[in-house]
Amino acid sequence: MANVKLIRRRMKSVHNIGQITRAMEMVAASKMKKAQDQAVMGKPYAEKISQVVRELVSTIEKKYHPLLSAGNPDGKTAIILISSNKGMCGGLNANLFRMLVRELHAGPGTDIVTIGKKGEQFAARAGLALVADFSGSGSFTEAVPAVTQFVIEKFLDGTYKTVLLAYNVFETALRQTPSRNVLLPLAMRPETDRSERVNFREFLMEPGPSEILTNLLPHYLENQVRSAVYEAEASFYSAQMIAMKNATDAAHDFEHELSLLYNKARQEKITYEIADMVTARMAVA
Repeated sequence: MANVKLIRRRMKSVHNIGQITRAMEMVAASKMKKAQDQAVMGKPYAEKISQVVRELVSTIEKKYHPLLSAGNPDGKTAIILISSNKGMCGGLNANLFRMLVRELHAGPGTDIVTIGKKGEQFAARAGLALVADFSGSGSFTEAVPAVTQFVIEKFLDGTYKTVLLAYNVFETALRQTPSRNVLLPLAMRPETDRSERVNFREFLMEPGPSEILTNLLPHYLENQVRSAVYEAEASFYSAQMIAMKNATDAAHDFEHELSLLYNKARQEKITYEIADMVTARMAVA
């Protein structure tokens, strides 16, 4: 016969866990909405600055600006890994790390720059070359300028030949996809929509395209990193919301099963007590 008191304690524990996961689900949903709005609102600006940079780059030769060059062929590859500081988000980080190892072939010869404690911990466990961590204790967006400046300096001094971004892209609340982009060297894709193209060569620019790019390109790169951070944050909160919802549903199902087991055990206990009373009465009679 099952222990009724033990089942009752387990029911209480499961109920409390369900309340906690439900609260975490609501918090994650609220933060996801804010992060999603940031990611969506930043996309038009990111697209426009990309268009401006593409047009300016087309007016000068790549040799006139070091960020447009192919980089040092003997340099290393660096990957900016944007994960999360916390867990309880399902397989979000695991899928990103799997892409890092299997598709980007991150190994001893690849430098890893992390934004997010989970990425830092993974790099340490996997024996990767972790050269810098910008997770901090505040918002990831606060680390964006420092990360951008770090990789630009390393690219310009020849340490790195390529800098990649690895992060999760927010598609829907149920779907987040690991993605990677080439941050450096700058590879400008040709404009696909000619109707929206603005030909800057029709205008007189002062002090000139080369000088403008010197100030614009670092800002452009910083914006690319910031957009990736927004996508990663929206992905984390949506994945956490779904994970906590699944945990809450599982807790409710388990509580229901325990309730059935509790009622069965309680009924068995009552039946045995009645049987004992009947047996005792028959023995006295």
